Amino acid sequence: MGVITEHDGPVTTITIDRPEVRNAVDGPTAQALADALRTFESDDEACVAVLTGSGGTFCAGADLGAVAEGGERANRLSTDGDGPMGPSRMRLTKPLIAAIEGYAVAGGLELALLADLRVMATDAVLGVFCRRFGVPLIDGGTVRLPRIVGQGRALDLILTGRAVDADEAFAIGLANRIVEPGTSLRAAQDLAREIAGFPQRCMLADRASVYAQWDLPFDEALRTEFDGGLRVVASGETVAGAQKFRDGTGRHGAF
Repeated sequence: MGVITEHDGPVTTITIDRPEVRNAVDGPTAQALADALRTFESDDEACVAVLTGSGGTFCAGADLGAVAEGGERANRLSTDGDGPMGPSRMRLTKPLIAAIEGYAVAGGLELALLADLRVMATDAVLGVFCRRFGVPLIDGGTVRLPRIVGQGRALDLILTGRAVDADEAFAIGLANRIVEPGTSLRAAQDLAREIAGFPQRCMLADRASVYAQWDLPFDEALRTEFDGGLRVVASGETVAGAQKFRDGTGRHGAF
């Protein structure tokens, strides 16, 4: 169905596999992507997922051929259920990393924005390329992009539809790591294994607080952070970590 899922210990790699159309997403592919991420969410052994595309391209967005035909993809235009690109309405509880080669544009950019972190090849390109075709951002682009780069920069990209190279993406916080062409997947998987190696209750609680605070007044956000932290302490994970530190593990910045 245009999506390949692979498992390597705690790391799940999900690959959009439609290289003949630069991994543009049609209806069945959108469904397969959503299903793959739900499976990752429900797998207790899976800690971090990596989303990428085959053939040197992340994702060119919606399959406009399917849109032009008004067929299967048009049937996904509903306020209920999954988004047109599949998982774009999800609120994942575990980290997702996008490994970006080639183009991540239009709906492909929106999929990349779903990730917590983006690892981008130096010759990759991001952009709201759908601007030129009258295709709106309806998979979270107008919501997630301002939260990541700020409203002014987001409007610059959204109104102009211009291309964003890796250097600019890194400078504005849209990309978190810049790597040599052809190495983004390996770098993202290495990063995923690093994150998966940390005490998970604490990491997930901190991550959840970051996302929850957007919807909360400041004082309530602080209470939510504190309550989540107390649950981590009560679990015993913090005490176990303190004992490791006492015994010499992880001192002087070692990981």
